This record gives sequence, structure tokens and C-alpha cells, in this order.
Amino acid sequence: MLAVRIFSIFRRKFRVGYTRCYCTETWWSVPQENIRNFCIVAHVDHGKSTLADRLMELTGCLSSDAENQQVLDQLPVERARGITVKAQTVSMPYTLHGEKYLLNLIDTPGHIDFSYEVSRSLAACQGALLLVDAHEGIQAQTVTNYLLAMDSGLSVIPVINKVDLKNAQVDQVSEQIEELIGHHPVHKVSAKYGEKVANLLPAVISEISCPPGNKDSPLRMLLVDCWYERHRGVVCLFVVLDGNISQGSKLESCHTSKSYTINSMGLLTPQKTPVSILATGQVGYITLGMYDTKEALIGDTFVSPGSNAKPLPGFKPSKPVVFAEIYPIEGLDFAPLKSAVEKLILNDASVHKEACTSSSLGVGWRLGFHGLLHMDIFKQRLEEEYDASVIFTAPAVCYKAKLKNGSEIVVHTPSQFPQKVDMLECLEPMVMATLTFPDQYLGKMIQLCMDYRGQQKDIRYISTSQVIMTVKLPLSEMIVDFFDKLKTVSSGYANLDYEHCGYEVAAVEKVEILINGKPMDAMATITHQDKARSVGKSICQKLRKSIPRQLFEIVIQASINNKIVTRETIKALRKDVTAKCYGGDITRKRKLLERQKEGKKKMKQIGRVNIPKDVFLSLLHRDES
Repeated sequence: MLAVRIFSIFRRKFRVGYTRCYCTETWWSVPQENIRNFCIVAHVDHGKSTLADRLMELTGCLSSDAENQQVLDQLPVERARGITVKAQTVSMPYTLHGEKYLLNLIDTPGHIDFSYEVSRSLAACQGALLLVDAHEGIQAQTVTNYLLAMDSGLSVIPVINKVDLKNAQVDQVSEQIEELIGHHPVHKVSAKYGEKVANLLPAVISEISCPPGNKDSPLRMLLVDCWYERHRGVVCLFVVLDGNISQGSKLESCHTSKSYTINSMGLLTPQKTPVSILATGQVGYITLGMYDTKEALIGDTFVSPGSNAKPLPGFKPSKPVVFAEIYPIEGLDFAPLKSAVEKLILNDASVHKEACTSSSLGVGWRLGFHGLLHMDIFKQRLEEEYDASVIFTAPAVCYKAKLKNGSEIVVHTPSQFPQKVDMLECLEPMVMATLTFPDQYLGKMIQLCMDYRGQQKDIRYISTSQVIMTVKLPLSEMIVDFFDKLKTVSSGYANLDYEHCGYEVAAVEKVEILINGKPMDAMATITHQDKARSVGKSICQKLRKSIPRQLFEIVIQASINNKIVTRETIKALRKDVTAKCYGGDITRKRKLLERQKEGKKKMKQIGRVNIPKDVFLSLLHRDES
């Protein structure tokens, strides 16, 4: 009874209302033609996770409990922020006209920074539910996800969500969908209340094809996701493309050529449900006794040892666009932080990592992300899931510099930026941004893009009051505060999507920060020459306010091309050495003051400025004048 009571408290605490879903022979071993693999794609906050909850309730994987909200958003950061950052899989049994089906659903993120998660999820599917908010209509990421699904050859089923809202514009949104994908039956549902959600499952079965694999061919499995568990090691999520696999079988990685024995396997329903066989077309987890995170490569093909099966091409490599350096706050925390970073990157394969060193912060890593939100989520997960205390340097983009000797180098950090006398030209990364907003904000949006060196490419109306504007922008301008300004000038109605579109020649400068004449590489930045002075001044002013006063004077300077452009001074703490002199000869006071002056002069020469770690964090979001 005590165990039952503890389980009941645990379930209420985490708001998880799973029903016991037995993987019996009657439903998980359905024929291949009765398997459907599909995902839900949409713009952020259009109701993907809520719709997934209703589908799980309809198939019996989740109890009908009012407390069940976004069950597949299992990460603490997802529940805290109310967004999906990690694609999650659930296998659902379903019976239609007396015939049993196995539906494998993948709930995908909606923010542009996690588009790599969406692309990997599409590789395991044959169809997608394209979800559109009945009030917001088609947004930038809606278009991007639809194009990703079409490029992957998926069947797309359009769904309008939140039709229960008083300000829902169902007819207008239906017209937008027809303009985007052509004439197609559109399902109108309310995921919050479950209205007409039951009609989606028959549509999935009728409009989405079964997996195309061959059960009689040699085994081939694609590794689409993995995560680390303390007692199991690396847990791999596979989609079985050809053949079947059973408990206790051996597998071989085509990438590392290492062999493994299956310790356990099963389906996610959404809890781990063991099975004895994974058949062609199914998506399930497998533990292989793999404890080295470097052995798991997303996109790797696993086959039977000695098989002549050809490996799959895998996924396109992730291309990070924003770089930041990460360091432990204390030197003794390096080993635990290294382990935490490796385990987290195992769960987020889109993060690029390489070792780096800093004269002021020590040994760390240079990480590449898909955007500022991606970087912020990674930092929060490190702190919450692994209790890591870290320092992130200011984000920067990757430049290309053509030197006068004919060579070309890639500049990831300001410390790698070459001297101006050695450089022929510098190229900065550009993005093609798609902005969606009501037409009443058109003038403000055009002015905002001009302020950020944007080049307007196209403006078109997708409805009588909704505008899509395409603008070419420098990526370096976007990573500072462009998104915040976008939301401000549009009263929160504007949405943004962007994609990398190559490099262009730009007039950029490296702004160096010197403290008492010593350059601080972790505080340097690269910016456009028109803003270089203001950026240097802003950093110096922030440092003057953040660095505590010490026993000697601290001089903070910004340098551009070895020329000092701005200076701030932190006055030294001064003890009143004449306080003990009560009257008497003035020469005694002068002697004490001269001795103090000589001491401070010597201390300034040999003293080391103590910079608190939170000073580096204060530079992440700069206010440029």
C-alpha cells in the first residue's frame, strides 16, 4: 500500500496520467501495412503538444485527466518556458473498423532555432499534420515546415487549431492554407477541448502511406535520436527501415564498425514499454550497453554483423550560425562540466563543439548554435539538469577573411580576427529573413530593417490584413536584439523565420578591450565600423559599473586598429592615512600621503584586476547607443 501511495503522489506531482499500455501480441505486432509514422509540425505556440495529448487520450495511452498538459514536453525547461525544444516519440495503438493499427507520432519543436530537430523527425515519417492557429494564421515557420515536409516527400494533412476562440478567423485561415498548399480538405479542431480531434486518426490512416521498407531484406536501422541515462548508458531511438530485430541480437555500427548486444528494447507509449521484436517500419528504443557518448552518431546506420546491407546517407550536417565560448566558473569543475556538455550534446546533435582556451578564463569549449534561443536553452539545461555553473561569452557569428597572401581563413572568435594590414577583405554571414505581421505595422517594420542594415527583397499579402516581407540581413545584426525590437514595434504580433544565404563583403572592425593595458580576449567583439565606437563605449561603461573598486586605479579602454577610442576609469579605494594625525606639523601628513602614493603606484604595476564572473554575463546583451 505504501508503494501505491508513493506512486500516486509521484504521478500527481509531475502531472503525468499514463494508462497502463500492455505491449501484447495483439497490437504491437501489426502487419507493416497497418503502421503509420507521422509528425506534427507548426509554428511555435500553435498547439502541437496539446493536440498530441488529445491523440494519446483517444488511443488509450493517456488517461482523460484535466491535469494532463503537454505530457510529451518532459524537459523542465520546456515546462518552464511553455515551448517544445526536443522532438518526442509516442507509439499509439488504434482500432478502425475492427482492424488494429500502430501509429507512431513525433511531436516536433516549432521555433526556427530547433529546425534540425524537425528535419530529423521528418526522416522517420511518411506524413505530417500541418497545424495552423485559427487566430494567428500561417506564420513564417509554418511555411518553412511545410516546405521541409514537401522536400522529404511527406503527405501533408492541414489542420486548423483553436477554432473555439472568440477571435478565430477560420475562413481566412482556410484561404491562406489553400493558397499555400492548394485545394485540400482542411480539418478544423480544438485541441484544448478535443473537438473533432477524433477525425484526425482515420485521416492519418487513409492519407498517409505505410513505411516503405522490406521485412525480408537484411536489417537496416537508422539512429534518429539518443539520450544518456545513468544506469543504462546511451539509449538509442531507431527507426527500422528493413528487416526485423529481436531481443538479444547483435548490431554493428556502419560508422564505427563496433558491435553491440541488445540489452533491452521497446516502444515509447509514452513510457518505456518493453517488446521482444521491433519490426519493419516501427520506431523504438534500444539499449546496447554503450557508455561512451562519442560512439553514438545521429544518422548512423546499424546492421547485423557481417551483413552486406548498404549504409544510409544519414542526415545533412548541422550548420551552426551563432558561436559562443563556455568556461567553468571554477577550474576544478572542468571534468564534471566536460561530462555534462558531452551528455547534453548527445541529446542535442545540432550543437557544434571544439576545444578552446582563453588567457582570462582558462580552458573551455567553443560551441555553435542555431540561434540565441538555442544557446539560452542549452545554458539553462546545463544548469538545471547537470547543476553546472558556467560562463558563456558574448555570442558571435562566423566571418571569412581573405588575406593579402591569397589565403582565406574562417574567423569564429574575435581573437582569430587578422590585423587590418594583413587583410584584403572580410565577408560576413547573411540571412534571408521572412517577417509575418499585420499590415498596420508595415512602415515600422521597414524602418526597423533599414536600421539593422537590411535589404528589402519582397513584400506580399497573404490575406487582406496579413503581410509577408522578405529581407536580407546581416546575421551579426540579428543576434543582438533584433527579435526583441521586432516584437516591440509590432506589439508582439510579428513573427520571424530566417535561413542562411551565404556571405557578403562588409566593413567590420574588431573592438578590443584593455584593462590596465592588458587585452581581454573574452570581451573583444567584431562589429560594423559604423557602430564600432559606440559598441566599445558601451562595453567600457558596463565594465566600469560592474567591476568593483580595488586598491589601485583601473583603466578600461576600447581599441580599434591599435588606436584607443574610448576610456573609462575606476578610481582606487583610498584609506585615510592622515586620520591618526591630530594637528602637528604638516610635513608628517605629506610624508604619509607620499608613501601611500608610492604604494599605489607599485600596486598598479604588479596588481591583478579581480573581475567577477558575472561581469562576463552582463556583456551578453549590450545596449548600443
